[in-house]
Amino acid sequence: MQKIIELKNVSKSFDGEKVLDNINLHIYDNEFLTLLGPSGCGKTTTLRMIGGFVQPDAGDVVFLGERINDVPPYKRNVNTVFQRYALFPHLNVFENVAFPLREQKLPKDEINAKVNEMLELVKLPHLAKRRVNELSGGQQQRVAIARALISHPRVLLLDEPLGALDLKLRKDMQQELKKIQKATGITFIFVTHDQEEALTMSDTIVVMSDGKIQQIGSPIDVYNEPKNAFVADFIGESNILDGIFIEDRKVRFSGHTFECVDTGFEQNEPVDVVVRPEDVDIVPLEKGHLHGVVTSVTFMGVHYEIIVDIGGFKWMIQSTDFVDVDEHIGLFIEPDAIHIMKKSEYSGLYGDYSSFSNELDELEEVMDPESEDDN
Repeated sequence: MQKIIELKNVSKSFDGEKVLDNINLHIYDNEFLTLLGPSGCGKTTTLRMIGGFVQPDAGDVVFLGERINDVPPYKRNVNTVFQRYALFPHLNVFENVAFPLREQKLPKDEINAKVNEMLELVKLPHLAKRRVNELSGGQQQRVAIARALISHPRVLLLDEPLGALDLKLRKDMQQELKKIQKATGITFIFVTHDQEEALTMSDTIVVMSDGKIQQIGSPIDVYNEPKNAFVADFIGESNILDGIFIEDRKVRFSGHTFECVDTGFEQNEPVDVVVRPEDVDIVPLEKGHLHGVVTSVTFMGVHYEIIVDIGGFKWMIQSTDFVDVDEHIGLFIEPDAIHIMKKSEYSGLYGDYSSFSNELDELEEVMDPESEDDN
């Protein structure tokens, strides 16, 4: 697969604060790559640097083998769809999509053919004459994507374009964007703080925190083989515990020695242990590796989210089996459900659900929404 973009030892600071710290990244042709991380992690700055809106303080941005640090945005074979779609309210759908081609002064017949083709791709041919301010949020987003794609850029940058949509429409658009990317063969670079969005859409996920890349991999690899406690916590729910790696395929945590599948650590090395909530089986006390008391149960529609106190550490369990608050239960964990990670600067910061609350999570999201001004 052809390498289309390279970031080589890229750093960037704003007002003396380092936003990107020696970033190295390769992006390939026909790839759907997602920059994923919390507010302020550097993902939007990375996107804008690729687009030419921000210049690096150090390092190089390379496009098809050529250094483009000083090349302005309009001279890069890259288009951007921002969170605010920046459509022209005085133009209808057809003319919004046609605008880049009219700027190029292409023949009328060619413009008509290309716009109609693009409107078919985004499933809006029936709205060609509609004014954009009469469209829904999802329809406006499709117009913005069609306008960005009509010049057939090699790369399309998408800066949280689904952030303003309601949940159902956002899920629908996730699937549509993936189909559009495959149909056009254009490299998509997508910014989001939504883990589910990244897992659903991406060929490759780049997890970022504190201006650094924490892990690059496929959705399956990043979910099943997180590199550190930050990645494990940020991609889905995780119980993350202090452990001791006894020897190959054997680890001790929560007062019990478990068989596992990991190798290559030092004997008696302190490690972080990840157990995903869906990988824990609730069993009778006598059959459990671990024993605990249920402190809360939340019905999630398909499963229950169960918080279990085991020696003062609160585990999350996701199960279709109902248990009640204050019930004493056993937990059984298969060897391949245990993932061992090296200790890192993030060790001890995540993975205990003592303060877990769906309401708090939702309130946090409302109080601190991602914006296109985010670093």
